[in-house]
Amino acid sequence: MKRAIALLTLALFLQAALFGTAVQGYTIDSTIPQAGGCPQPNHWNLSLATPLDRQWSTSLPALFAPVILTVAAPGTPAQLDEIEQTISASFSVWSGVTGTSFNATAYPGLEAPLVRVSPANSCTDDAEDNVDGLNTICFNQTSDAFTAGVLAITRSFTANAPGVSIGASGPAAFVGQILDSDTLFCNDGSVTFATPTALSTVAGQGAYDLESVLTHELGNWMGLDSSAEIRAMMFPYAPPPGQFLGARPTAEVPDGPLSDDDRTGIRVLYPDPNDTTNVGAISGQILPANPFSLATIPSPSLGATVTGIVGAHVVALDADTGAVVAATLGGWSCNAASPPTQFDGTFDLERLPLGRNYNLYAEPLSGLALPADFSDALGDLCSMEGTPACATPAVNATFNGRILPASP
Repeated sequence: MKRAIALLTLALFLQAALFGTAVQGYTIDSTIPQAGGCPQPNHWNLSLATPLDRQWSTSLPALFAPVILTVAAPGTPAQLDEIEQTISASFSVWSGVTGTSFNATAYPGLEAPLVRVSPANSCTDDAEDNVDGLNTICFNQTSDAFTAGVLAITRSFTANAPGVSIGASGPAAFVGQILDSDTLFCNDGSVTFATPTALSTVAGQGAYDLESVLTHELGNWMGLDSSAEIRAMMFPYAPPPGQFLGARPTAEVPDGPLSDDDRTGIRVLYPDPNDTTNVGAISGQILPANPFSLATIPSPSLGATVTGIVGAHVVALDADTGAVVAATLGGWSCNAASPPTQFDGTFDLERLPLGRNYNLYAEPLSGLALPADFSDALGDLCSMEGTPACATPAVNATFNGRILPASP
């Protein structure tokens, strides 16, 4: 019997050495329908009938002292308030992006306060059988879920058929709907986090910024995978201890920590139907100079061949400023009338700001971010269990990049 839900686990790693050529790109996770067909993007159902219940576990507060540095004294109500303020600010970073429905104006459900929970089973079960349909941020789980170098993980369960439900989630309206998403922080004594106020203290210089790490994890929580742009919040490696990414969020600029690549990613997942500014698009195919080089790649599905470069990062630069506006991990397409996924080099950049000139380039994943950092997203493009079955070919990381002018 096929599973009624799909599981995705994404991790944030320790800061990497900053060398080599950086590559750019956000990626959206997807789910293959249980009945077979094309991969569907993972995202929440932002309907007023399905509020996003958000909670965080305050159990075992004594452990907060070595794990989370705060200005407030450990184990006090003031410490809980300080941690909760950081959590709320991290949510506000994403809901502050214009041109998206993931905000308190378009989706008032985000105004609901965070719920504090403390039962022992709210976070400590790392065996993945505690699927309750509740969305919990956990600081008190054991270290079993972590490998060396991992700071935090987000595990999400999505529907692979309409009507599927788990725990308190309610029935899914579509394939790819996120039903349960939990963020777990490393708690094995090897890592210390700090709230923004504590990060500036002497003790905080040896800690990881809780706000930066959580904001990244919330990007996973909403359906975004890693980005290979080193400036992006969704880059798979955290800033070094004592540092934070971007600017701190403010009431005037709540999305200040994000890059334009992050902003474009959240607009693509949750577009605002009333937005008329960020509606540009650029699409095409990345093909090798020598098409015969594709002949040695194993067939991804019965009767199909690989006809384009798989796993290229296609990046849109503002031609006047040189800034990265958006990018995508391309290489495939899927026709709902005749699945499965075809690996033809297709890319599609959407929700681009109008009124700009763009340069477009493609590059391989051969810099700081490597194909392994995108294994979850790439693995979601095919299913050997579905009908028809297919297998994702290996990422092509050996081609030479090229820059071309483009317009949305």
